[in-house]
Amino acid sequence: MAQAAAPAVQNEEYQQIVKVALASLIGTSIEWYDYFLYGTAAALVFNKLFFPNFDPLVGTLLAFATFSVGFIARPLGGIVFGHYGDKIGRKKMLYLTLLIMGVATAIIGMLPTYASIGIWAPILLVAMRLAQGFGLGGEWGGAVLMAVEHAPAHRRGFYGSWPQIGAYIGLLTSTLVFRAVSKLPEADFLRWGWRIPFLVSLLLVAVGVWIRMTIAESPIFEKLKEQKQEAKMPIVEAVTKHPKNILIAMGARFAENGLFYLFTVFSLTYISTHLQIPRVIGLNGLLWASFLGVFLCPAWGAFSDKVGRRPVYIYGAIACGLLAFPFFWMLGTKTPWVISLAIILPVIFGHAAMYGPQASFLSEMFSARVRYSGASLGYQLASIFAGGLSPLVATWLLSSGIAAGKGPTYIAYYMIVLVAITAISVAFAKETHKAEIYE
Repeated sequence: MAQAAAPAVQNEEYQQIVKVALASLIGTSIEWYDYFLYGTAAALVFNKLFFPNFDPLVGTLLAFATFSVGFIARPLGGIVFGHYGDKIGRKKMLYLTLLIMGVATAIIGMLPTYASIGIWAPILLVAMRLAQGFGLGGEWGGAVLMAVEHAPAHRRGFYGSWPQIGAYIGLLTSTLVFRAVSKLPEADFLRWGWRIPFLVSLLLVAVGVWIRMTIAESPIFEKLKEQKQEAKMPIVEAVTKHPKNILIAMGARFAENGLFYLFTVFSLTYISTHLQIPRVIGLNGLLWASFLGVFLCPAWGAFSDKVGRRPVYIYGAIACGLLAFPFFWMLGTKTPWVISLAIILPVIFGHAAMYGPQASFLSEMFSARVRYSGASLGYQLASIFAGGLSPLVATWLLSSGIAAGKGPTYIAYYMIVLVAITAISVAFAKETHKAEIYE
């Protein structure tokens, strides 16, 4: 009887793990759909509708500045939701973060433009971007911890990558929807077409909240709660007991986060504005890159279960660095399939190799009492200086490079600096793929 019951119990545990990982995947997909919509719109729409009285380059800089604002709010979201996630549970925080993101995104789709209400248009746009950043700041930690803390020890890299896949699905779906509406006549696209992808968010959020209500709380947190071991001030304990790991987590994100937004957001502006190529060509490259990332991200996560997080992560950073100059050379050919390849290669062979094992790697750095707070703080603080600034910095470097007759050369050097920060940071980290995470 006992022998017959064992496979049944194992099967039930496996089904629970898959259910939690899938719920995390669906939730993060919706969250990233909302977040990436803004990046695409900032590259193609907001400079024209919310900053129309400026030179195109200045308008783009201002649009990317509002894009960066969302990253400023992310650490605050990480601190607030991390605090309560470590005190009252991972699961409860995931409802709130999803609702905040969805409502803010839908409101962006309803905003009047500069032509209608003047300066209030960009002010309201910035306010909603701050709300998006606040929601996403709390989302990541809860989603990845639910997946990692439910997973068996030898499969944390694989299951931890499931919520990470949500970034690629979010990019894929947001790009597909934007690609569809971008085929409208320019006047219709700018008048009402760009709003459709944002309004779709309301339906997606309703589905996401319902799914998240069906999953169980993290068993590790339940054990802490049962033993009354929850931290009184999680963020303070995380900073005082794990300062090195917070800095390492931040450094690990510079290449992953900063370069990702160069490949997926800045490239659209570079292609459509600087190279004067139809925006749909860049969007096609994003579609293929995000589609392939859905499969490569968990593959890299699973590979890190075998060989360790550090070697896979460092490889991904170096791969991105080696492709920095070729990326712009390939875009410069103005050949559609080469442009697509320029976006695909660094995303699936560089970024995905960092992003796949990242959830388990950062989670394993912190004790269970402060894991939500510690992992979220390191992850989100880096986003201000990496992804939040990279499109803005790249636009400024492009302007400087053109003035000096260097084109995008300065941007490629900037990319290599981000890679160096990440590679050095991860080199100082301890290997974690065999670490005990129940204490």
